[in-house]
Amino acid sequence: MKSVLYKYRIFIGIFLIFSAITLSLFYNALKPQKMLPIYNPADVNPELVDSTIQYVSKYHTIADFSFTNQNGKTITQKDYEGKIYVTDFFFTTCGTICPKMTTNLVEVQKAIINNPKVMLLSHTVFPEVDNVEVLKVYAEEHGVVDSKWNLVTGDKKEIYAMARKSYLAVKMGKPSELYDMVHTENFVLVDAKRRVRGFYDGTKKEEVQKLIEDIEFLSNEK
Repeated sequence: MKSVLYKYRIFIGIFLIFSAITLSLFYNALKPQKMLPIYNPADVNPELVDSTIQYVSKYHTIADFSFTNQNGKTITQKDYEGKIYVTDFFFTTCGTICPKMTTNLVEVQKAIINNPKVMLLSHTVFPEVDNVEVLKVYAEEHGVVDSKWNLVTGDKKEIYAMARKSYLAVKMGKPSELYDMVHTENFVLVDAKRRVRGFYDGTKKEEVQKLIEDIEFLSNEK
């Protein structure tokens, strides 16, 4: 009798272990896998997109660019080739949302400092004021690491075009001043294939934390 009871207990134990393994396998198979969307102009608020590309629903990528950074170096898409990067639009004399955005982007810089796959790119929306010398002072004041983060200036029309036609991130300015850009709080996440993968409110800590997590996800994406 004891032998039968012992065998029964072993059977029950094996059955429970097998059931637990099976349930775990089913759970992992059915659990939604994390994915980041690939944004095209047709996917976002039309106010943020140039009217000439609002219909584009696939294959959107960041256009070639050429600007000048805080060290007077010409920065092009080649400097970001094969890189994941976060981009934004700011100006050095902004006293509203820019200080928060810069502080939060410094936190992103800390998170990616040892990740060779990731960089940062900030465009001034007032290049007539934010020349190389001004950007250099601003970079030094905020602990910008030159190898990770470029603050760039250049032709205002070209910056505007990148904001509206590539990064899908900035609302149109006054109708009477076509290139008078309205500032945006958006941080834009771009993947190694030059595709837009996310938008984040750069003034909110929780959004910035999500950005850092999504950067890590993209870094490990195959």
